[in-house]
Amino acid sequence: MPVFVINLFSLRGKMKILHMSWLAFLISFIVWFNHAPLMLMIQQDVGLTQLEVNIILLLNVALTIPARLLVGVLVDRYGARLSYSVLLAVCSLPCFLFALADSFAQLAWARFLLGGIGAGFVVGIRIIGDWFPSRQMGTAEGIYAGWGNCGSAVAAMLLPGLALYFGGENGWRFAIALTGLLSLGFAGLYYVNVSNLPDEKHFLQRGPTAILEVSSIRDLFLYIFAIAPLYGALSLLVWKLSRPEMALLSDFWVVTTNLLIWSVFFYHAYKAVDLNAERLNQPVAIVHRFKFNQVLVLGLLYLATFGSKLAVVSMLPIFFYQTFNATQQITLVDAGLLAACFVLLNLVARPVGGWLSDRFGRKSTLTLYCAGLTLSYVLMSQISPNWPIALAVAVTLLCSVFLQGAEGAVFAVVPLVKRSMTGQIAGIVGAYGNAGTILFLVILTFVPASSFFLILALFCLLSLGAVVFLDEPKSVITEIMPDGTLAVIELD
Repeated sequence: MPVFVINLFSLRGKMKILHMSWLAFLISFIVWFNHAPLMLMIQQDVGLTQLEVNIILLLNVALTIPARLLVGVLVDRYGARLSYSVLLAVCSLPCFLFALADSFAQLAWARFLLGGIGAGFVVGIRIIGDWFPSRQMGTAEGIYAGWGNCGSAVAAMLLPGLALYFGGENGWRFAIALTGLLSLGFAGLYYVNVSNLPDEKHFLQRGPTAILEVSSIRDLFLYIFAIAPLYGALSLLVWKLSRPEMALLSDFWVVTTNLLIWSVFFYHAYKAVDLNAERLNQPVAIVHRFKFNQVLVLGLLYLATFGSKLAVVSMLPIFFYQTFNATQQITLVDAGLLAACFVLLNLVARPVGGWLSDRFGRKSTLTLYCAGLTLSYVLMSQISPNWPIALAVAVTLLCSVFLQGAEGAVFAVVPLVKRSMTGQIAGIVGAYGNAGTILFLVILTFVPASSFFLILALFCLLSLGAVVFLDEPKSVITEIMPDGTLAVIELD
């Protein structure tokens, strides 16, 4: 059976699921980042300070961390059809609230709530993993995530023009409200047109526990250790919002919020021990075992790749505008189009990263991409107002190729760690990506853009060390067949 046999022009069976899912993810990203290309308009209309703009950028990714953990559990329990539909419908509401906001506080709360739509990524990872065979996993996941991630590019290219078309001080409001309507409408389409599993696998649908089932006592402690940084990222955000230069949270709310965050962490850890204790009293069957350290490694890799990408996507339109407006007279619309180049290559680069992983090995592909990404961020740190715009775009595209490809390579591995718990594993790995975004956006508030890109290069260099600890997936994988028997399927 050839490695690459995906017929992109088919609208039946698993290909229908793939196309509906990447469209859902595309719309999620349009809604999630509909503010980025319009931020200067919003800032001028509402009268925001640069500090308030930075706070909104931070809040946009805050809720995504717990949302991805929660949605990972829900999609494993209730299936992708219901999970994605409800998520798209519910998150259209804060989108409308953001469009109607006329103060910083209203914008901030709406943006915080909109961060939940980023959890849609986890839903698609699960359903693609259920519909596609292992040989096509990297390619299919790469298409889903790569094409869906282009939603931020679509927003950057279309929304400024739509805002200008509507005109007036409310043009940006109409543009953002349209994205909310798009999300609400597609929620119904997804529910009507998608099935959780192929007909021959419907009996496999089950409701797993709310906590990841690990394979050993060592993995149980490693699991608790791995989720701690996710809660730490939320505390980092609280700290940043309480700093004198922001002063959004008083001392009372800082203490209260941190108590809530870490109370949830300790409850999470308690439930992990409680729900795994009984099953770990006896040896876990080989077919149910997996190494949790693989989840942690993948999470660290996604922190360096996806985490840095979201941070760059959030700041790139303003970066290009501020860098080239005075010397080369680019407009806000031009800056949005230039920034769109960074994620536009998702259409090809992320699927190629998954395909290369399917074809030439997961570990070697990740090594190549992480090395290239390190060099690319170093080059981006050198962009200055006197650079030709064409050269700046070329360097941005080079960085995009390595960045999107690395993300595709990471999620070519995720569904192969433990297929029955793909949602929860994808939730943890995805949450690491958002924790990275918070970390990098906080760093961005302290350093200029050139230093910021160098720091991203350092993190990508460190991620090469994480690749060393990644196990290449075995040449075979055990699958449960429709009759309930076990079959060993070759991956080569």
